[in-house]
Amino acid sequence: MDNFYVACDLGVEHGRVALGTLHKGRLTISEVHRFQNLPLEEKASRLWNIPYLYGEILTGLREIGTYNEPINSISCHSWGGDYMLFDHDGSLNTPVHLHSDSKLEEGMQEILDKVPPETIYDETGVTGQPGNTLFQLATEKSRRLNHAGQLLPIADGFNYLLSGTPRVEMSSAGTTQLFNPLAKTWSERLLAAARLPAKLFPAIVPAGTNLGALRAAIATDTKLDDVQVIASCSHEIAAALAGLPVGAEECWAFMRPGSRALMGTNLVKPIINDATRESLFSNQIGYAGSVGFHKQIMGLWILEECERLWKERGGHDIERNMLIHFAGESPPFESLVDLTDPRFLTTGDMPLEIQAFCRDTNQTVPRKPGPIIRCILESLATLYRNTLREMESLTGHKITKLFVLDGQEISLLNHFTANALQLPVVVVPPGSGAAGNMMVQALAQGHVKSLEEAREVLRNSIKTKTIAPHTNAWPCLDLVDRSGVNV
Repeated sequence: MDNFYVACDLGVEHGRVALGTLHKGRLTISEVHRFQNLPLEEKASRLWNIPYLYGEILTGLREIGTYNEPINSISCHSWGGDYMLFDHDGSLNTPVHLHSDSKLEEGMQEILDKVPPETIYDETGVTGQPGNTLFQLATEKSRRLNHAGQLLPIADGFNYLLSGTPRVEMSSAGTTQLFNPLAKTWSERLLAAARLPAKLFPAIVPAGTNLGALRAAIATDTKLDDVQVIASCSHEIAAALAGLPVGAEECWAFMRPGSRALMGTNLVKPIINDATRESLFSNQIGYAGSVGFHKQIMGLWILEECERLWKERGGHDIERNMLIHFAGESPPFESLVDLTDPRFLTTGDMPLEIQAFCRDTNQTVPRKPGPIIRCILESLATLYRNTLREMESLTGHKITKLFVLDGQEISLLNHFTANALQLPVVVVPPGSGAAGNMMVQALAQGHVKSLEEAREVLRNSIKTKTIAPHTNAWPCLDLVDRSGVNV
């Protein structure tokens, strides 16, 4: 008998409604409806367009309803930090702000004036980011908070709109920076310090909790009868980790590419101490109590800044593929930069900053785009290696494999990373979040009996590409390079 699951993925730029079919130990995922996730602009704020997104989800569900298949369940996942406020009658209290709002730095400072960052980390195991819910709430008007009935992170808010049951799943609770991952409850200490009414925060539930049937009006509208709404892993990273085709007994790490990369590993319990706080690692509860132990590091932003500047100047308006080709043809290991240096963390003339760093450290100064990009990619791979070593030291685990999520990273960088880490790099195609979402739904309903069986289904279903390291392909580049600069 086939089983069918719907995953609603609300990404940064696009949303999609996907249908998964579990058939004889294999999961097949089809994209049913794709739509843009464009923010609304209001004065100095950027807002979620919740009514539009809700309408697009219903459009996808209506399409699925025409298939006349016995859909088992549905669940939503998105990124964390942002939230919806609902009034006591269940109506949405607008506006719903995006975490990129310009006021968030002020909100973060307001909270830090009341609660030391060490206390916040001890309570939550999460490194402070301006977009976390705790700091966003500091910018809210007290009248709006007092009037609101409850607060729900974005994916949990959509699950509520679909089911009528307000619950917060643990992975998204973690990104609020108001959740204690050891007690698995809201932090009374932080709620009191931030003067937040406890009534705003619904019950927290583990991934795989059944929220009940799809609302009757939605079921009638979409022709989807007897469909359950599941609180799967509501946060996109937790969902993606649940969707990885990892092998049994593997000690693996993961990396999510992007302008800012996220690198981490999977643990059985949180690690919260001075060393993890100072190293900026966060703990996020995932499926079955697992912990995504991770930190944010430099990603492709520095490359994007170079591309932006060259395009603005008009002299080097070159496609990225050609830039990467030039980098591949450039001599290896001529120069490296420390991507944690403050000069690389703010917008500016990035090619000039790279050249200045190399000049200051007595290295070959790259002049043309090819050598500059080569320097960036080799420096990123070195940063990834150093982060992995730091992670191994903090956890006491020896990592044996790195999974790159969503297959969006640059192929040349993947090869550099495999060589720098001297580990296999497994490139996972896009859709691991939807796959994890669906497998948690399957586990919740007993269609898959264990996490080990779910991993086997994923290994049988997802086509990955493994890049093996080359022996001695990353020579003489330990924690200190030949110029004496920490990299």
